[in-house]
This record gives sequence, C-alpha cells and structure tokens, in this order.
Amino acid sequence: MPKKKSGARKKAEKQGERQRQIRTAHGRINLGIHPCNLAMECDKCGSKQKNRAFCYFCSSVQKLPVCAHCGKQKCMKASDCIIRHGSQHVTGMSMVGAVCDFCEAWVCHGRKCLQSHACECPLLDAVCMECNRDVWSHGGRMFKCSFCDHFLCEDDQFEHQASCQVLDSENYKCSSCNRLGQYSCMQCKVCFCEDHVRRKGFKYERGEAIPCPKCGFATKETKDLSVSTRRYKFGRQKHEDNDDDDDDAYYSYNTYEAPLSFADLDLNEYGSESDESDADG
Repeated sequence: MPKKKSGARKKAEKQGERQRQIRTAHGRINLGIHPCNLAMECDKCGSKQKNRAFCYFCSSVQKLPVCAHCGKQKCMKASDCIIRHGSQHVTGMSMVGAVCDFCEAWVCHGRKCLQSHACECPLLDAVCMECNRDVWSHGGRMFKCSFCDHFLCEDDQFEHQASCQVLDSENYKCSSCNRLGQYSCMQCKVCFCEDHVRRKGFKYERGEAIPCPKCGFATKETKDLSVSTRRYKFGRQKHEDNDDDDDDAYYSYNTYEAPLSFADLDLNEYGSESDESDADG
C-alpha cells in the first residue's frame, strides 16, 4: 500500500500547485481587458487614466469604484462577501475592501478577490522598460510589447514597438555558428540555428514554442517576423556645447570653417594696430 500522506505534506503539495498555477496564469493575462488596467475617467477633473483608487491628477475618490480583480461595480447579496450586507446591493465605498499595492486600484470585499488578487496581479512588477516608471509614477495604462513581452507605459508603447524588431547583429546568422538563424529571440535580439537553439538534457514539450537557451523567452521563427538587422549611421553628429568655462573652441562638423591663408590677412589692419601701440608706448 502507498504511504499515507501527512497533513503538512498535503498542504505543501497544494501550495506548490497553487504557485505553479499563479506562474502560468501570470504570463497569459491580457492586460488590455483586465479590470486593473481598464480606462477610467475622473468624475471631478475629467482626466482619462488607468483604473485607480484615487485620481492621479486631482486625488479625488470615484463615485463608482471598479474592483481590480473581478471588475464589478455593484456587490450583490449572493456573493462571498466578508462583510454581510443582508438583502441590499451595495455600491461605492460600501463594496470596497482593500487597495492593491501594485496596481493602485480598489479591490472589493469578496473573499476570493481579497485572497488572490495580490498574488495574481498582472502589474506586480510592471516597470516601463523605456522610462523606468512604475504604475504609481504616471497616470496612463500599462501594456506589454507583443514582440519582447516587456512592460510599456502608455506614452512609450508605440515608439518602442516600432523599433523593437531589430537584431543586435549585422546579419541573420546564428550567434554560435555561421549558419542561418532559423529561430529568433526578441528579448536577447539574436538568432539561433536548429542545433544551437536546443539544450542537452532539457525536455521540450510538443507543440510549444522553443525557449531561448539564454533567457528562456519563447523564440519565434525568423521567417514569421519582419525583423531587421542593426544599422549604423556614419558621419559626425552635430552637438551643441554651451559650456562657457571651456577654453577650447568647439566646432562641429556642420559649422566647420576653413582657416585663413596668409593672402587673406589684412596687413594694413595689423599694421595700424602696431603703429598705435608704438605711439602709446
């Protein structure tokens, strides 16, 4: 007969399974439709922003807060509330139970939302890779790049995605050999061939994307991506130097002036200056 599991063993296995579910669900959450990242318009100042407990611009509380986990604005009497409100349907601050520390939005007083939202919040480590701002530092929504899967704020999402499909190499060859790279990792910005994309001793699931051997991000076939290689902009760039303490004169490439020759010098001007100095002496 199999050995009977103890209570601590069952609890540890249940907790481990729960952690695996959280990790797998965290990468599959669609930020565009998740309640914690919905678009909100302030009742007082009318500014459009992400779903928040307090307005980012005027710090006012909204009349109808939206739960960051389930997205409801009205708590029904048949829900799993930790606060019993009888046969009444409550709205506003009567249905609020907590504020999320990560997405800065209200969480309703439902037991399931309060227990699981802090662990499953998709904005748990949401820091924009372009400006290094988190949710509390700007008023816009958060997005993920469809190529490299990094977090982006609402101000930098279009500019980043337009320049994200660029490899760090000058060609499409594998980073380990001289063959054509059939798989590309958009986080490492490198290509791999069929032999170097697979690691020895690693079990690959059938039908799933092959992970990158460097960072573990899911690779894609290079032919399915319209990626380009690294480009160089030759030539000297123009820079403005406003430092008055610098004694050396700075001339850019565009403002370069040829030196004067001996024939271009006005000898009469220099001669007059020398005569005046002799007269003063």
